[in-house]
Amino acid sequence: MRAFSKGRIAAVLVLLFSLILLSMPLYSTGTSYIEGRSTGSINSVSKGGNYTLFSPHRKLLRRSLAIVEPVRIAEKCTKADILIIQGATPPLPSGIPTYTVEIMNACASGCDISGIHLTCGWFSSANPINPNIFKRLSYNDCLVNDGKPLAVGGTISFVYASTYLYPMSVSSVFC
Repeated sequence: MRAFSKGRIAAVLVLLFSLILLSMPLYSTGTSYIEGRSTGSINSVSKGGNYTLFSPHRKLLRRSLAIVEPVRIAEKCTKADILIIQGATPPLPSGIPTYTVEIMNACASGCDISGIHLTCGWFSSANPINPNIFKRLSYNDCLVNDGKPLAVGGTISFVYASTYLYPMSVSSVFC
C-alpha cells in the first residue's frame, strides 16, 4: 500500500471539508409543508387559501405552489387574493434575526383591496416599522397599509427584527 504524504492528506481533508460546508445550506433550509405534502426547501403554512412562505434565505419570489383562483359568486375579491411571503434576512449587528415580509395584492379581477387585517399573534419588532405600512392593533390583529387600498399587483414590504418568525395570515379584507 502506498504511503500518503501529509500534503495529499491535507488537500483531501480541505476538499472534503469544503464539500461539507457547501452542502450545508441545502440541508439547513428545512422542509416545507403545503397541504400536507413535503415539498423541499421553503417552509409554508396554508390556512384557508392564504399562504405564508418561510425561507431562511432571501429568495422571496420563489413559489412552489400553484395559486388556485378562488370561486367567485357575487364577490369582487376575497382574502385569498392577498399573498404573504416571509423570509429570513441577515441579522442586526446585535445578532437579533431579521425577517422580510412582502404582502401582495394578487387579485385577478382587477380589484384594489383595503382594510387588510392579518393574524399576527403578539407581533413585535426590535427595529421600528413605519405604522403606515404595518402595525399591531391588538393581539392577533395587525393592519396593513394603514387600512388604505393596496392596488392590484401592488406590494408592501417591511423588515422586522425578532428572536423568531411570526406566522401571519389574512384574517379580513374590504373590497
